[in-house]
Amino acid sequence: MAELTTLARPYAQAIYRLAREQNKLPEWSQTLADLLAVIHQEAVAMLVGHAKVDKQQLRAVIQDICAEQVSRQGKNLVALLIENNRLELLPEIAAVYEMLRAEAEGTVEAEVVTAFPLDPEQEKQMAAALKKRLGKEVRLRTRVDKSVLGGAVIRAGDTVIDGSTSGKLSKLGYVMNS
Repeated sequence: MAELTTLARPYAQAIYRLAREQNKLPEWSQTLADLLAVIHQEAVAMLVGHAKVDKQQLRAVIQDICAEQVSRQGKNLVALLIENNRLELLPEIAAVYEMLRAEAEGTVEAEVVTAFPLDPEQEKQMAAALKKRLGKEVRLRTRVDKSVLGGAVIRAGDTVIDGSTSGKLSKLGYVMNS
């Protein structure tokens, strides 16, 4: 994973610099999200790396699917990644780009995983508490995972807060087995 990030970082940094110069940070976030959606389509995913599909064919297929929704620069990015055999880096490029954007905007994206859905008031309180702790504006994304059992697992940048019941049980099991 660290190797992918290392390979993806120069691409993400170049995209970020371009987006910042053009004052198009949100547009590039959308472009990267659109490109990710395209390459994750089952039909496209089967073509990537297929021995009988050359780079030009792959580029044409992806660019045709993107047609109107992706800018010329976004299509150029796809062409560059395909030409350099780096299309598999696109998810990591998008992640690094979003981290650079969030850092510049003084925000952080936080994922909150709970066993049950949070109501809007709980989300508001969670975002306020994270803002206070992290000193940044928080964009909250929630996900339900029944294996959490109770409580929550929060990931915000490099910070992980495991206040889940399953996490506490794991720690208890570790302590008892030591």
